[in-house]
Amino acid sequence: MTGRWRCLAVTGLWLALAATCMAAEPAASVEPESPAPPSPTRNGREIYEEFRKGLANPECEPGASSPRWRQHFSTAPKRLASEDDDLLPLFGYVVAAVRESHLPSEYALIPFIESGYRPGARSPDGTAGLWQLIAITARNHDVPIRNGYDGRLSPIDSTRAAVRYLKTLHGMFAGDWRLAVMAYNAGEYRVLGALKRNGQVARSARPEQLTGLSDITHAYVRKLHALSCLLEQADDKEEWLQALDRPVPRLEALPVPVGIDSIGEWASRTGQDAAQLQRFNPVFVDGRIRRAGSQPPRLLAVRADAMGSADTATATDSAAAGTVVEVPGSRRRHTVVQGDTASTIAQRYGLRVNELLQRNGLRAGSVLRPGQALLIDPLDILADSVPGKTGTP
Repeated sequence: MTGRWRCLAVTGLWLALAATCMAAEPAASVEPESPAPPSPTRNGREIYEEFRKGLANPECEPGASSPRWRQHFSTAPKRLASEDDDLLPLFGYVVAAVRESHLPSEYALIPFIESGYRPGARSPDGTAGLWQLIAITARNHDVPIRNGYDGRLSPIDSTRAAVRYLKTLHGMFAGDWRLAVMAYNAGEYRVLGALKRNGQVARSARPEQLTGLSDITHAYVRKLHALSCLLEQADDKEEWLQALDRPVPRLEALPVPVGIDSIGEWASRTGQDAAQLQRFNPVFVDGRIRRAGSQPPRLLAVRADAMGSADTATATDSAAAGTVVEVPGSRRRHTVVQGDTASTIAQRYGLRVNELLQRNGLRAGSVLRPGQALLIDPLDILADSVPGKTGTP
């Protein structure tokens, strides 16, 4: 064997031995980093850009949208940019729900038409809420309606139901948002019947030529397109964009921990505006949060790092060491210190992790922060009893 090949053989043997040794060593375990909680705010321009990116029909050339409906909805851009209006946070919540379901963002404009984006809107015809659902449609999509709780007035319940319904319609009509919103207005069977009578199929339909549908149903498409064009073109004015360029509350569906039975109490513990929370959650009449069943009620609100921090503001320094804090009128609380996890805290107090998380309105993977106060025992507050479903659609 020549020197060159001998050298290569030795080198190859050394590499093989090295690879064997490396394989024998146990791989170092890497703890996955907990995902950072979302910021309690987002920039208003981000909401607007998310809406624009999701438009199925962004073409807004002169004459492409109805002058009548452009005039009718002309105040929509001003409302969206106003800090004195609840519209932009709600719009951001609905746009996010629509986009997460991979639907065109035209659907996020439906509450403009139906309720003017007012969660507590009621109509003489019996429809209610942000999406103006009728009772039978709401119940068909698992929106709870019972004495003391009309889920159509919850932006959480009604948006989940409306987006689910729209996703069904979107698939039924081959992804044509125009046919889907006509069906949302008139019912899917009427639109399917109109397609059949006119010899059309959904994937190549000409909705404007469908006969046998009401003018109101045809106008629904024109309204949405006029609205989308108004908003799509609003950024031509720099001052309008500047008005959007501000922190906007990021609304989430948050479970209400045991022991909190009013919007006012939630607001006082988290430093949020009670009046605004009531406007976001008109389903809780007079601000009272009623409980029924095993699932905690949910509030449309901004996530807070800790509930009950105001109750523990006067705790001694020993609480910072992870000791139990006794608060008058309540049971035990634990103040989180560096290194605490939900598992170690639950084990310390003989709880299941799920019990600890649910008691504090947390989810699996929630990040615990030093100084955060956690309920160990539930407060002695009895939930209001709520009768079963009553009434008719």
